Amino acid sequence: MTRPTDRQVDEGRSPEELQSPNRRSPIANAVANTATAVALDFPSLRLVPKTDTPQKAGDFKTDQEVRWCPGCGDYAILAAVQGFMPQLGLKKENIVFVSGIGCSSRFPYYMNTYGMHSIHGRAPAIATGLSTSRPDLSVWVVTGDGDALSIGGNHLIHALRRNVNLKILLFNNRIYGLTKGQYSPTSEVGKITKSTPMGSLDYPFNPISLALGAEATFVGRAIDSDRKQLTSVLQAAAQHEGSALVEIYQNCNIFNDGAFELLKDKDTKDDWTIRLEHGQPLRFGAHNDKGVVRNPNTGAFEIVDVTPDNENTIVRHDAHTEDPSYAFALSRLSTQDLRYTPVGVFRDVKRPTYDAEMAAQLETAQQRGGGNLQGLLHGNDTWTVN
Repeated sequence: MTRPTDRQVDEGRSPEELQSPNRRSPIANAVANTATAVALDFPSLRLVPKTDTPQKAGDFKTDQEVRWCPGCGDYAILAAVQGFMPQLGLKKENIVFVSGIGCSSRFPYYMNTYGMHSIHGRAPAIATGLSTSRPDLSVWVVTGDGDALSIGGNHLIHALRRNVNLKILLFNNRIYGLTKGQYSPTSEVGKITKSTPMGSLDYPFNPISLALGAEATFVGRAIDSDRKQLTSVLQAAAQHEGSALVEIYQNCNIFNDGAFELLKDKDTKDDWTIRLEHGQPLRFGAHNDKGVVRNPNTGAFEIVDVTPDNENTIVRHDAHTEDPSYAFALSRLSTQDLRYTPVGVFRDVKRPTYDAEMAAQLETAQQRGGGNLQGLLHGNDTWTVN
């Protein structure tokens, strides 16, 4: 993949320093030389150069023909991301989208930034290397429920637990679309597909619960057709310093049409969607007459009809609580039929990023100086094996 030069992390250094054999790594330069980086309000983007030219959504569109099926939910997500990118104010040359394999993974072709359409399930691993070696980049991963949670499950959970500074958009349509309609790791039990003609026997992953189990520092959920809510979650993810997973419910109108209709239909969505707003009571319903309370015996969350007697027991959402069990309990509210589905930011907490910790470790190693291989080979710390 062609990528921006290291010029940004070299600015401000003398010619003697640039020619020195002990020149620091690009990571250490970018971290130490903060005068060359743009200090944005977003901590995760403080080392990414900012553009001086006002941007609009059209600046992030390419000349490539969009090759998704007409009516696919991916169109709505693409439009939301293209519309959101100008808010970051970053140079397009310093934004990268990395994808795996699947319908969603054509995304980089349609973003006028750098990008890579990579290997099945391996996008988080590739993005990890890119993010840790190039802190002057804003790195995004685009993946689907099949790509991320089957062959790519291992890479996903390790990227999240390491807290690498990258943003992962997981398009969940509960089906394999590119291979024409087989059941996926998020398909509900009993799902009849081309590969499960008598119904799926597999119990599905809950991507939010999985991410929280990996102790991800940011976890959110949005719906493709709700542009305002999707944009707000994307903005929160971009602000977050560290790994951010955003699950996006996305309709596949060819092989799983209407999978999320309960949460989209104007007559039902208010009764089954719980909107998460930090500091606000977890109340919902067409008449705001339902709420979330904690069961004193089990600790689990439950849905109740709000009355004057229980109004004070309604849980207030706290996305910043350190204990992941709170967000995990929220993620278990919804069932396979999507009733009582929370959307918004489940968890947003601070923890040192893998990128910064690695940069500091490399800086320390360089300050110690080079090793002596011959001294090691001819020293006393040796063994003879017979």
